[in-house]
Amino acid sequence: MFKKIKPWISAFRLRTLPLSISGIVIGACLAHHNGAFNVYVFLIAVLLTISLQILSNLANDLGDGVKGTDNEERVGPQRAIQSGAISEDQMMLAIKNNILIVAGLTVLLIYTALGVHHLFLSLLFLVLAGLSIYAAISYTVGESAYGYKGLGDIFVFIFFGLVSVGGSYLLFTQRIDHHIFLPAIALGLLSVGVLNLNNMRDIETDERSKKITLAVKLGKKRAKQYHLFLIGSAILVSSIFGLLYFSSFYNLLFMIAYVPLIIHMKKISNASIPNDFDSQLKVLALTTFLFSVLLGIGYIM
Repeated sequence: MFKKIKPWISAFRLRTLPLSISGIVIGACLAHHNGAFNVYVFLIAVLLTISLQILSNLANDLGDGVKGTDNEERVGPQRAIQSGAISEDQMMLAIKNNILIVAGLTVLLIYTALGVHHLFLSLLFLVLAGLSIYAAISYTVGESAYGYKGLGDIFVFIFFGLVSVGGSYLLFTQRIDHHIFLPAIALGLLSVGVLNLNNMRDIETDERSKKITLAVKLGKKRAKQYHLFLIGSAILVSSIFGLLYFSSFYNLLFMIAYVPLIIHMKKISNASIPNDFDSQLKVLALTTFLFSVLLGIGYIM
């Protein structure tokens, strides 16, 4: 039984899930700070976000596997399609079932958060859900996969940063407030950093496989400079947020995450081989989640 489940657990890529819910945590905590929090909305939003991330991971496994991007030269965990542990038909069925789960959770979330009194917002979230499904699948699947055209960074910034934080805050409060933008931008930059780190690790194999990520376009040296810019900018933007909206020293708890971020920047500056980048993927993803939790807690204490 476990042998059948193990490949699926691997394909779900559980280590990516904390990063995926970081925006929900920030949006929910800022909404709580403004007196608008619903635990049921929060839980359903977390489940929906996790389902979308798993959908993205499965589609990524399928797309890169079919295109031959995942091969024996790839550094990092072996993918399901690449290893043959899961067939293309099985993966496609799992993706279709996951889309149904996402659709069901979307309807449940909209009804729980908005009821029947906010038609425009309900339609807006249906559109966002549709776009999220499209973005999750089209990153590597299909002839026009945007991940193969160097556009992944833009999509990650929008969906992991602006949409995740702004959308969750909107669900709780039914409005958008100016103070959510800087945290959303900071989170978006850190999330793009995770993607860029992954792309720097795979830069040589991606180039040979015609997967033209932004890291491939920039080259290793400039991709590292770009990475340092992303992390440094996230630190700067969040620092400005902390100063502009300071009301208690608890608000600055998120700055604790600067310590591992600065150490991470130093290690990336000295990185030279794919394994150097791979070893920092989990570090940056978990540090981003820590940053989000500390930022959120700092505004509800």
